[in-house]
Amino acid sequence: MMKLPTRETTRSVTRWLLGGALVFAGIGHLTHQREEFQAQVPDWFPVDADLVVLLSGVVEITLGLALIFVSRYRALVGWVAAAFFVVIFPGNIAQWIEGTDAFGLDTDTKRFVRLFFQPVLVAWALFSTGAWRAWRRGGASAVLTAG
Repeated sequence: MMKLPTRETTRSVTRWLLGGALVFAGIGHLTHQREEFQAQVPDWFPVDADLVVLLSGVVEITLGLALIFVSRYRALVGWVAAAFFVVIFPGNIAQWIEGTDAFGLDTDTKRFVRLFFQPVLVAWALFSTGAWRAWRRGGASAVLTAG
C-alpha cells in the first residue's frame, strides 16, 4: 500500500514550486517578458512602467529564493509573499478594466477569470510556509520565530 505524503512534505513541495515559479517570473521581468509585464502596469500608476517591472522582478526573485532557502523565518516570508500578491492585484484589476492584452489574456473573460487566481496565490504562500498556522498559534511573535 502506498503511503500518502505528510502535511509537511506537501508544504515543502508546494513552497518549492511557488518559490521556483516566482524566480522564473522574476527572471522574465528582467529579460524576455519585460514588455509583457510592462503592459500590466496601469497607466495611472505614478511610477515608470519599466522601473516597476524591474523592481517587481527583483522582489519576485528575492521572494522565490527566500521561499526555497530561508527556513528560520519561513512564516514571515510567507506573509511577505502573500502581501506582495495583494499589492500587485490592482494591476490585474486594471488589466481587466482597461482591456490590456498580455500573456495570452486577450479577452475580457480571460482577464476576469485570472483575477480569481490571485487569492489562490495568497493562500498558497500562507499554506506552503505554515504562515497562517504560525499566526493562529501565537500571532506576530510566532510568525517572526516560526520555522
